[in-house]
Amino acid sequence: MEPEAEQSPGLSRHLHDVLAELYRQPYPHVPNPPNCKKRASVALIIRVRPTYDHWPSSNYTPDASQPDLERLDDFFSQPWVQHGEPEVLFIKRASRVGDRWTGHVALPGGKRDPEDADDKAAAIREASEEIGLDLTTKDIIGVGNLPERVVSTSWGSQPLMVLCPYVFLTTCSDSPTLRLQPTEVASTHWIPLRALLSPSLRTVEHVDMSQRFGRQGGFLTRVAVRSLMGWMEFSAVRLVPSESQQCTTTPGFLPEENAPRPSVYQRFKAWCLSGQAESTDTARPLLLWGLTLGILADFLDMLPPHQAVQLWRYPTFTVPDLRLIVSIVTYHLRKRNALHVRSGARPSDTASDAETAAFPVTEETDGKHDHNEVGIGGLGVGRYYGPTDRATDGTSYAVGIMLRGYYDRLRVAIWVFLAWRVAIGSIAGVSAWHIIRRLR
Repeated sequence: MEPEAEQSPGLSRHLHDVLAELYRQPYPHVPNPPNCKKRASVALIIRVRPTYDHWPSSNYTPDASQPDLERLDDFFSQPWVQHGEPEVLFIKRASRVGDRWTGHVALPGGKRDPEDADDKAAAIREASEEIGLDLTTKDIIGVGNLPERVVSTSWGSQPLMVLCPYVFLTTCSDSPTLRLQPTEVASTHWIPLRALLSPSLRTVEHVDMSQRFGRQGGFLTRVAVRSLMGWMEFSAVRLVPSESQQCTTTPGFLPEENAPRPSVYQRFKAWCLSGQAESTDTARPLLLWGLTLGILADFLDMLPPHQAVQLWRYPTFTVPDLRLIVSIVTYHLRKRNALHVRSGARPSDTASDAETAAFPVTEETDGKHDHNEVGIGGLGVGRYYGPTDRATDGTSYAVGIMLRGYYDRLRVAIWVFLAWRVAIGSIAGVSAWHIIRRLR
């Protein structure tokens, strides 16, 4: 295995190539589907952290008069950058009532306001408001965008918004000063690209689905659903930060490393009410999953070793018999979709969570291969090579190849599971009744 110092230039070189490609060939604009007016933008912010043996020169000053592509080339030509550690900035959202992504790891961003000039302006404004970082200075290069996607309810077809990711590179060797908005952000974390690419950090996130199925039935219904169906399991990446910043308004705040263990009642209440940890729970591992994993997977799939397809896993459940039924019911669908993947189609799948899924945009050209096919998450990403004649009313978007039809089969699997449990319960009840009669 190569030593660290010899691996770093390779990763920086590949990152340079990817960023230059994103700059030269931006992804197309995705119009809103019918009856969906909301748009949102997020900022994928990248920095290169210097290593001890390759420290930056103090006399380097970015030339703001240069075109962005030349600034990009000049930045990556520096030895400290070639040997540095590329990192991505994530936020952990603060806990807010009614926010479907409360406490999740995410990228800085939010909904587009009427005063925003475009989607990129929304990403810049949100980054300034949430983490206090100005993405318009001469030290920041606006590289380009990643595929836009339609975010919809994960088990339905109602679109919620169009999500637009933008990529920014900070050219400073010093870590930028961040001012975190307490109502929006619980903490920020710089994560090395090397960690995001590591197969050893792949894991799963367990999500409480009783919030969905028992939403109208109250506490007892949720307990019953949780006991019956367990947790839903999604692909995730465990994040290992190189630098973290906690957001607090308390003077002299120190994180409690040895916080008291919750009582039995508190743990039972947390189990009954939600699988999501509070944003103040610093002991819980940081997990990247859902929509944000989909965005990052688009980006990471462009970098070696290009393992997103092999590392991603379909959503399933933790209860063994339900898990088996899901596997059986979806078997042929998964095999069929895998054939589309192997045939050269560009799939999109991991941008989903307990509440939402991100649908990709694909171009249809009467069966001919189209280079403008756009994917959204985990299994790959199409490239955009120029204007198309795609419909501007949003009617041509399609679901990701790997998740195509999956949630429909998942519903069937749940009904089969419920029928199976009723049958088993009935048999057990009848058997118990016969045993009691004999004992009498």
